[in-house]
Amino acid sequence: MAASRKAPRCGGKITYATIALTSDDPRHALFDRAVAAARAAFGRSYAMIIGGRERSGVELFPDTSPIDTGWVLGRFPRGTETDIRDAIAAARCAFPAWRDFGWERRVRVLRRAASLIGRRVIAIAAVMTLEAGKNRTEALADVQEAADLVAYYADQMEKNRGFVRPMKAESRRHHNTSVLKPYGVWAVISPFNFPCALAGGPIGAALAAGNTVVFKPATDTPLVGRLLADCFLESGVPDGALNFVTGPGGIVGRALAADPDVAGVTFTGSFEIGMGLYRAHPLTECAYPRPCIVEMGGKNAALVSRNADLDTAARGIVRSAFGLQGQKCSAASRIFVDRRVLEPFLERLTALTDAITIGDPSRRDVWFGPVINAKAYADFALYAAELAQSGRILRGGGTLTGGDLAKGYFCAPTISVGLPENHRLWSTEMFLPITTVAAVEDLEEALRRANDVCYGLTAGFYSRDKREIATFLKRVEAGVMYVNRSAGATTGAWPGYQPFGGWKASGSTGKSSGGPYYLPQYLREQSQTIVDAGPENLIEGVTKDNRHNVWNTGKPMGKENL
Repeated sequence: MAASRKAPRCGGKITYATIALTSDDPRHALFDRAVAAARAAFGRSYAMIIGGRERSGVELFPDTSPIDTGWVLGRFPRGTETDIRDAIAAARCAFPAWRDFGWERRVRVLRRAASLIGRRVIAIAAVMTLEAGKNRTEALADVQEAADLVAYYADQMEKNRGFVRPMKAESRRHHNTSVLKPYGVWAVISPFNFPCALAGGPIGAALAAGNTVVFKPATDTPLVGRLLADCFLESGVPDGALNFVTGPGGIVGRALAADPDVAGVTFTGSFEIGMGLYRAHPLTECAYPRPCIVEMGGKNAALVSRNADLDTAARGIVRSAFGLQGQKCSAASRIFVDRRVLEPFLERLTALTDAITIGDPSRRDVWFGPVINAKAYADFALYAAELAQSGRILRGGGTLTGGDLAKGYFCAPTISVGLPENHRLWSTEMFLPITTVAAVEDLEEALRRANDVCYGLTAGFYSRDKREIATFLKRVEAGVMYVNRSAGATTGAWPGYQPFGGWKASGSTGKSSGGPYYLPQYLREQSQTIVDAGPENLIEGVTKDNRHNVWNTGKPMGKENL
């Protein structure tokens, strides 16, 4: 671009609350070029990064696109237990220097990383669209969230001055301090559905605290993971302080969690795998318990009162039920509607669902893409058949195989009604574009059914009655609550605005990412007491010859006192 020309003016930052691009937004053209560049790089081989050096594997696995399984974005090493041990050893070796780097210098490095992620948001988002099947606005928001999470944790470290706090003193000579210190090597195992945000956030928190990291991305999205790791390393994270390994979770993830030199683990994924890690992590060769931050699934309810604005409710529920093809732990998968407004609500819900554009999500006009892989595709067919047998499919219910859709894993957005209350799919997290709707008599029944699952991640409510809203907020058992939100009934948290974390089976710690209590989980407390030395500290009656043998009672210590 010539120096005399002004750069095109883009709209504001893409977040989950402002998740829209106008038709004339120049980011569309930039995104299209980024997609073309990513497609031009199809088939490349990528390496792991261990101790600051690239390491190629003996065996590679293909990273294919769910849009078209013939597209191979790249090939990645199938990491071995030896690779994992070497990555952990590199992180352990780098730990003392990174710990002693000082929180102020670490914060500067991480702010550079956040800035670099932000500058590369379009390039990384284009790859994410091809690799995970996200539409462009959701992909842009995912990458931007990673940048904002890293910046937020840097800000938290600075705001708390490195978490060094003076305590009460016994006298003027006593100096007591509480200091939070890092643990050591931290494993971060991230999911496919938010491959940037749910990797960048834990990595940023762990590094800000002074830990070193071994990062394993989901097998379905290793390329986004590699691009993210590059941003951290190019920003000044030292060799070995961040290591990048790839391979099947059953081998690589298990080896990471089981290694006694791993001081802590952050995992985001399914309840079954998360609980397996949580149970196994303290039972390794390591003889003491270690922190395990496990962020798991959800079976999130959206409640629609007879006093709701039904247009707002329908918009928010469609966005949360079918955004990213329902593959969010926060997806609105259970809808409870007051019987008196059920029919007009369903009319609005189905009309919006019918209007969803389905196809290649790298196109600017497509909102709904494929599910992630063959297993999810097969699971959809099984669940849809079960729903049709036990209830009624109001919309969707089938896989899509027309034209180019046959090349990928495309499923129709599905609404089910009439499912018996005791049916297992009311409590099973399907993680697919399926939502179930039931009529309820009143708010009391809706609240009972909303809480009647083992999960407790998010919940949404639509009502114009302030007393109903207060009751909802008081009684629903979930970590993230939304009321009258058209941007998403149960989805759309943002760092510093809505801390995101779950209760019950949705999370292990009760502390939420992007909130003020998350970062300290990567630190452990040390109490320090210093008493001023000098002659004035000598206890009365104790000579210089025996002052070193005095217990805190002030009595000279001899053999009879031992």
